[in-house]
Amino acid sequence: MTTPKEILAEVDRLRSEVERHNTLYHTLDTPIIPDADYDALLARLVELETRYSLDTSDSPSQRVGAAPLSSFVQVKHEAPMLSLDKVFSADDLRAFETRLLKRIDMDRDIRYSCEPKVDGVAVSLLYERGELVRAATRGDGVVGEDITHNVRTIRNIPLRLKGDGIPKVLEARGEIYLGKSGFEALNAKALREETKVFVNPRNTAAGTLRQLDSRRVAKVPLEMLCYSVGLRSDEPFPNNLSEVFETFEHWGLPTNPQRETVTGIEQCIAYCERLLEKRNALEYEIDGAVIKVDSLALQAALGTNARTPRWAMAYKFPAEEKSTRLLDVEFQVGRTGTITPVARLEPVFVGGVTVSNTTLHNMDEVARLGVRIGDQVLVRRAGDVIPKIVGVLPGSDNPNPRAIELPPCCPVCGSKLEKEGEVLVRCSGALICAAQRKESIRHFASRAALDIEGLGEKLIEQLVDSKRIEDVSDLFTLEASELQLMDRMGAKSANKLVSAIAAARTTTLSKLLYSLSIREVGEATASQLANYFGSLEALQRASLEELISVPDVGPIVAEHIKNFLSNDRNKTLIQRLIDRGVNWPDIEVTGLDAKPLAGQTLVLTGTLESLSRNEAKSRLIALGAKVAGSVSKATSAVYAGPGAGSKLTKAQELGIEVKDEDSLIALLEKLEG
Repeated sequence: MTTPKEILAEVDRLRSEVERHNTLYHTLDTPIIPDADYDALLARLVELETRYSLDTSDSPSQRVGAAPLSSFVQVKHEAPMLSLDKVFSADDLRAFETRLLKRIDMDRDIRYSCEPKVDGVAVSLLYERGELVRAATRGDGVVGEDITHNVRTIRNIPLRLKGDGIPKVLEARGEIYLGKSGFEALNAKALREETKVFVNPRNTAAGTLRQLDSRRVAKVPLEMLCYSVGLRSDEPFPNNLSEVFETFEHWGLPTNPQRETVTGIEQCIAYCERLLEKRNALEYEIDGAVIKVDSLALQAALGTNARTPRWAMAYKFPAEEKSTRLLDVEFQVGRTGTITPVARLEPVFVGGVTVSNTTLHNMDEVARLGVRIGDQVLVRRAGDVIPKIVGVLPGSDNPNPRAIELPPCCPVCGSKLEKEGEVLVRCSGALICAAQRKESIRHFASRAALDIEGLGEKLIEQLVDSKRIEDVSDLFTLEASELQLMDRMGAKSANKLVSAIAAARTTTLSKLLYSLSIREVGEATASQLANYFGSLEALQRASLEELISVPDVGPIVAEHIKNFLSNDRNKTLIQRLIDRGVNWPDIEVTGLDAKPLAGQTLVLTGTLESLSRNEAKSRLIALGAKVAGSVSKATSAVYAGPGAGSKLTKAQELGIEVKDEDSLIALLEKLEG
């Protein structure tokens, strides 16, 4: 059966989104969507992959979390640290037991170990002859981060086990968390000292464990609760998880006093109901309960899926909702110019944190909610990092309602606002808007643009925050002596960066156009504009009709280009670049059709071993090709390296020619020679 192309496109999009959110949540500790939204994305991906047999080894549905941070030593787990499947209702739990009974061909009730689902960081503790020798985060489930130096500072984790019967090798797994009282104490101190206030306990715990200085970790009252056993040597060991917990306690390992061992799924449901009632009274944040088969032998018989054990299930509690007053709405400018309405709320404690502001996403969401300034609104948060307004409280009073209206221009720089699609609104002053300046500079210096090696994000932040750089043209006035004063910049690095900036002065018209952050102008469009007009002056003189005549430049993109190039501040900025030595040769206009790969749409997938993906893309574009990010019937050919996934599969399904890297290099050498 041929999979519909819209399903393949949706699967590609879902994989990309889930992978992005995995990285934001597990590696960077900066999630941007609620857990419920992430669960929905992942559930939809799993559903489509199962229904259409599209699961692949590189899909994020097959692995847990994201890659560990490079600043820590990586640790490979002896046995994978799996994630848990999630359910949201009592009927879902009943279906879970039905599957278990069917798989093991049993008709009697199963014994379960039930415990709170603590909102913390999953960690493995390795003991050899009773001594703690290593602690590691879960990471991607196979490889984690060595955080032994930090874990040793946590007071309720024993550095040496006590008692008898201790195995030669034991791996205990559990959750490290920051309790509510500890979190409140940290924030009270931060307010007194006028330092950064922490957002929530979970992120605070995760960020603390990733500190390189264990002295800082020691000042945070982290704790741990063990929830399972991993690797162990062959000494006699308990047969049930409940007995494991009792043994752990005997050895000094902390376990959750709220756990219970029950028989049958109905008792599990009753446990979940009792736990929900006392949720707010617990010292730590929870977002549900974990239900596990108690027998270790039965766990082994049931086995695991690719990313989850079959013998365990997480029961997620309903979202918490509280009402509060919408005091005002401010409009923030994102790093790429997106204008976002942000609700300022009368502070309300919901889902374990005090919420005083939250995003309203866009004006369509404002209209959908029907919310006005002064309304009493419902705010929902359930183990989520980002709370959200879900509606106006029915029957609430608002004596002085005020409509939420989009500002007439950018609230930061005053530039014209541009509508993108049906929802997004952006500031048109990409290079002069203070809110966008850092991102614009980062893009300007990126490899595909002017390729200024050594100008990293942290250095850009320092230069902008110190007002040394007002726009990208100021990069060409930097001197090694002042760069050496920046954090982590020695004389060698400073001189190397100044040399890279000097080299970037000579570029090409297409790279310059791409570097300017014109809306919708990517590498391919920049190359086509350069080849079509030949010079910046000709492009600046071009009418909308002439711009639209360039292949792949439609009316919307043409208007973006025209607005950008006619903006007086942008024209001044381009002149400053020229005055500071940035130069590029004009191109002899021979027409795009004269390029050897004109009219061809190519796709690169997998790992290219002899040249980088960016280099291959730039060289193909220079030869007139369009390099697309996805495979369609319009694709001329696909060049696939090792590790190629869904794009290769789709090309094969559509009967599109697939070539290897050697063929790509031979093509480039032939056409460029």
